[in-house]
Amino acid sequence: MNVLVAGTVALDNVKTPTAYRENLMGGSAAYAAIAASFFAPVRLVSIVGHDFPEEHIETLKARDICTDGIEVSDGESFRWSGEYHEDMNDRTTHSVAINVLEAFDPKLPQHYRDSAVVVLGNMSPKNQLDIIGQSHADAYIIADTMDIWIQAMHEELLEVLTKIDLLVLNDSEAKLFMETNNIIVAGKKLLELGPANVVIKTGEHGALLFGKGEVDFFRCGAYPLDVVEDPTGAGDCFLGGFAGHLASLKRKPEFADLRRACIHGTIMASFNCQSFSTERLNALTQSDIDMRFEEFRAFTHFD
Repeated sequence: MNVLVAGTVALDNVKTPTAYRENLMGGSAAYAAIAASFFAPVRLVSIVGHDFPEEHIETLKARDICTDGIEVSDGESFRWSGEYHEDMNDRTTHSVAINVLEAFDPKLPQHYRDSAVVVLGNMSPKNQLDIIGQSHADAYIIADTMDIWIQAMHEELLEVLTKIDLLVLNDSEAKLFMETNNIIVAGKKLLELGPANVVIKTGEHGALLFGKGEVDFFRCGAYPLDVVEDPTGAGDCFLGGFAGHLASLKRKPEFADLRRACIHGTIMASFNCQSFSTERLNALTQSDIDMRFEEFRAFTHFD
């Protein structure tokens, strides 16, 4: 089964306590697509500018990701510049240049429209609704969001939630959205807005999975890393690994499948944090993934 990933493909400038890198490939869709590609065929929908390096497109193609849905505009690419501080959880955004995203009107190629799993990366709810309207009626739809959309396009985001199967967001966004300081309360209230399941990411502490059944709850820790080189895109890699696993099942997922998808998402996020941009993912092998999965299973097993 194919995964359709829609969202941003960007150019990032990233500073950490130990290094500074410019013009890296970034964006929610780029990270999610590469992570998902280890589990299932991926189709990518986004927009880039005339200044977007061809080498970054080749990086996507090297993972057999279909790039027919990437529009190339005469304008300049979406750019983000940020800095991570000592504990790597504290980040400062120095600049965001929306550029080509401002007029983005996503159009799915005809051969994308039968995708079984649709990932709506971090982009405006209007764009997310456009993608949903062009997707197959039986597609399993996963949407990400962030604080800017929660505050600026609240009504449109509420409409998105009525049309998706799974919502993914981080803990601060969930609390903001549901106006509570309790993450468990936030997860349960988000379920009432439409999605069958909700995942709340908690950074280095892992993720929480909520369902509507009495025992449909799962907590997944993060894979323990000795060194975090660059956490940019970790949440998107979680999303991609999660969606890719579901697509590999070739059937509608049950709650037990979502639990396992959380593990695969966590593993892909951990690899991403070990280098800048998608560089660690680019060198990743299936053997690396399988080994880390078994390590994580051993770390978290109890009788």
